[in-house]
Amino acid sequence: MRITPNKIYMAAYPTPFTLRTTAGALLAAALGTAALAQEGAALPSVTVQSTRASAAMPLHGTVQKERERLAQVPGGTNLAEPQKEARLATLRDALDYQPGIVLQDFFGGTDQPRLGIRGSGIQSNPVNRGVLLLQDGLPLNEADGSFIIGLIEPRNAAFISARRGANALTAGATTLGGEVDFVSLTGADERGRVRAETGSFGRQGLQAAVGGVGERFDGRVSVSSDRFDGYRRHSASERDSLQANVGFLGDGGFQNRTYLAWTDLAFQIPTVVPKSRIDTDPRGVMGDGNTPQDQLLNVYKRDPRRAATQLRLANRSTWGTDALRQEVGVYWQDTDDLFNDSTTHTVTNSRTTGAQWQASGRPGAGALGWRTALSWAHSAMERDLYANNPANGQRLQRFGAYDLDASNLQALAAADWRLAPGWTLLGSLQWSQLTRDAASRSTAAQLDQQWNFATPKIGLNWAATPTTRLWANLSRSQEAPTFWEIVSATVAPNSPATASAELVRLKMQSATTLELGGQGRWGEGAQALHWTAAVYRSVLADELISTTDANGIRVGTYNYRGGTRHQGIEAGLSGSQRLGTGAVDFRAAWTFSDFRFRGGEYAGKQIAGVPRHLISAEALYRLGAWRFGPSLRWIPVSTPTDHANTPGAEQEAYALLGLKLEWREGPWAVLLQADNVTDRRYASSYAVRNRTTAAQPGYLPGLGRSVTAGLTYQF
Repeated sequence: MRITPNKIYMAAYPTPFTLRTTAGALLAAALGTAALAQEGAALPSVTVQSTRASAAMPLHGTVQKERERLAQVPGGTNLAEPQKEARLATLRDALDYQPGIVLQDFFGGTDQPRLGIRGSGIQSNPVNRGVLLLQDGLPLNEADGSFIIGLIEPRNAAFISARRGANALTAGATTLGGEVDFVSLTGADERGRVRAETGSFGRQGLQAAVGGVGERFDGRVSVSSDRFDGYRRHSASERDSLQANVGFLGDGGFQNRTYLAWTDLAFQIPTVVPKSRIDTDPRGVMGDGNTPQDQLLNVYKRDPRRAATQLRLANRSTWGTDALRQEVGVYWQDTDDLFNDSTTHTVTNSRTTGAQWQASGRPGAGALGWRTALSWAHSAMERDLYANNPANGQRLQRFGAYDLDASNLQALAAADWRLAPGWTLLGSLQWSQLTRDAASRSTAAQLDQQWNFATPKIGLNWAATPTTRLWANLSRSQEAPTFWEIVSATVAPNSPATASAELVRLKMQSATTLELGGQGRWGEGAQALHWTAAVYRSVLADELISTTDANGIRVGTYNYRGGTRHQGIEAGLSGSQRLGTGAVDFRAAWTFSDFRFRGGEYAGKQIAGVPRHLISAEALYRLGAWRFGPSLRWIPVSTPTDHANTPGAEQEAYALLGLKLEWREGPWAVLLQADNVTDRRYASSYAVRNRTTAAQPGYLPGLGRSVTAGLTYQF
């Protein structure tokens, strides 16, 4: 696939900034000062006020306000600030040190990393469900729950707020994984910045943003471009993105903001290889050898790849006071997606429209607060399936053509009651009606499905000390299958002429979850140690299990009948300690995932797809404008790649050592970062199967030793 950069042109505009003063006021102040000086009196103070303070602000408020909002949630949450990261080449750079969020690289570029929270949707290949992704509080997912994770641009986020599991706050979130909200930078946050990065294997990234603020309006435009030749052969990726927003501040606290986003994403897929090649040829692909497998799955001839373009418009308004505050949001997005997985070209055009309304209040600032919300979303999709020509990667016959229609109508009622000083009881009840209708345009096949269900939740917050909060919650979650599971394609690599498709009827996945945890601070000021920990146990019925065939190609999804259990620990630690004339800034996250089948064919086995332990840590010595030190990404025990837990087929344990050097002075920041400095050979991810062997192609070799240099200027 030839990757050609797109050109985007942008004109900067001036930033209005005025002072409320007049010549007459200055003259009067000067005469008054002279008179008082002659009398020996004290000089009066003069206040100069900028109109910048009255400019429209982000509807979610500041990072501090979001932190206060999350402190009211009786469960595990995350608040990441990507702009504090020296490097933002991928989504993992923004979320790498967040407990409870598992990101597994596929190819190391702007492609499709596997995102998992509490195991929801982790078996999907590529990952496309299980978590509700939000952009400024409005869903990024299509109405069927699917998403393309590579479309996200983390460099445009002021902060990322994750509400894990049933701790989600929006009416549209009902899955086991919860929600992750990417909140955009605005013209009120900064006037602009330029960021440039370059690195090993042809990695290049560039972002330019400009913002302005006036009496009642602010605006910001950001353009970015990424190119990556790839560590492995046939793994190039590129992404171009334009994101803009305009905010308006009216009378009486009314705020409105309009968002525009356009993203063009394309990447090659090097696919999976047998386990032995991780050590012998980590940069290779199927087709480099002379085996029958190489001849059958030749990547150079089949040319697997993905290309997606999305245009999105959204608008949000909020008004009122603490006694009664209301919010309305609407969004529309058009997505074109081509996905060639070696045997099938899946071509999808999706048009999604959604709206949501929320009202909240606390009458008289009393002990009882309430919140209610409505959410609606609709997607109309056209999906065509073509067999792939194994000789040149071109389309052969169309063997499936479907009209797909998904809609969601959801309502939420929630309340919190301050039982006593430090004790707050919270409860919510969410009702959902979901439809997934599919009809073939070439046959009489049709499958219409509708689900109506309620998802209650109850939680308790206890402020044990002024710096320590403990919580407990009990919740119910439900997840409907997406059209990636409902529309199933079967194509034999050696017989594309026999390709076939079908519509699969699936049940909803449901779970009951109990969670205990807390967060707090030890110490005061810059030397404070911040901690968070959560332990949870989820009992699931009809878990949606997606698998791949012997060649690592997705083949279908089914509901596991024997019951499953997800439980784990999510813990994080961060702080700063003085050392000599400087200080050590450190942070660490540990995510323990124990996901198992309770009964049925694989009773007692570990569910494949998630490392049992994932540890990430960083310690940087800060001296003046400099910070430098090591980082660690560690999977200490092997991970099954199939649900049968076949011996010898595991993803082997590994530890990746990194080194970072940063310099920040005023508006400038410089980065030099080395990853995998020991050049460890390892599998970063893998295809999930029911049963497998190490000889079957199923492993994705991770990136080797690499170096990145970056420069940022903020103005």
